[in-house]
Amino acid sequence: MTTARDIMHPGAHWIPQHETLDRAAQLMREHNVGALPIADQDERLCGIVTDRDIVVKCVAAGRDPARVTCADVAEGTPRWINADSDVREVLREMENHRIKRLPVIDNKRLVGIISEADLARNLPDEKVGEFAQAVYGRA
Repeated sequence: MTTARDIMHPGAHWIPQHETLDRAAQLMREHNVGALPIADQDERLCGIVTDRDIVVKCVAAGRDPARVTCADVAEGTPRWINADSDVREVLREMENHRIKRLPVIDNKRLVGIISEADLARNLPDEKVGEFAQAVYGRA
């Protein structure tokens, strides 16, 4: 059985919810990623901030990224998957919620993240196509 741990990108980094979007952008650049899981004061997942969030919800809205926090742009209920979950559960979670990045948790700690690129590298083309259709194909 292929698990979330088998296909994830290990070493994902949290950003505290009180950090500003300019700091999030700096961390994204340092780690060459387009998203960061957001942690609350107890280091629990409370959202995800993406490079698109920074541009659309902050910069394009005329707000100052040095004053807007990660918590200010986080929306909805964060989704995650247990590290030992079967890859079918990973796909189901990402498809059902139409998400492109999925934090991987083990013993209540962030251990990695699964992105579309991870799916493409690790799954048969047919499964990747089904994922793309589910996430991008419906209105």
